[in-house]
Amino acid sequence: MTTHSHRPLGRLAATVAFSLFAVSGALADSAGVTFSSGNNFTEKTGEELYANVCAACHMSEGQGAVGAGHYPALAKNANLESSGYPIYVLLNGLKGMPPVGKMMDDDQIAAVVNYVRTNFGNDYKDAVTAADVAGTR
Repeated sequence: MTTHSHRPLGRLAATVAFSLFAVSGALADSAGVTFSSGNNFTEKTGEELYANVCAACHMSEGQGAVGAGHYPALAKNANLESSGYPIYVLLNGLKGMPPVGKMMDDDQIAAVVNYVRTNFGNDYKDAVTAADVAGTR
């Protein structure tokens, strides 16, 4: 008499079930996040840009993170006092941060810089303009 094992089917079913669970969790985590198409970001407001571009590394409340790399906190960050500093970092990158400002226009960079400088415990009121960004490019 030959005995057939059903374990391969059980493993396949478990793999499929786990995959569906993982995908549904990933979709739930990305609720409300939009993706830009092409080589440029499409978000317009500083809040949208931060949420969809910056928060993945700097975290949703600007608290920063350490793991596969070091992502500095933007919350209560004295380096943001000089408005030119975050413009420079967005345009040129710094250490592990890529120059994401190359995928934004001047208005978008000004918007996200102003958002970060006025949120997360930062209170720097001298607003950055698109002309400031253009002068740094």
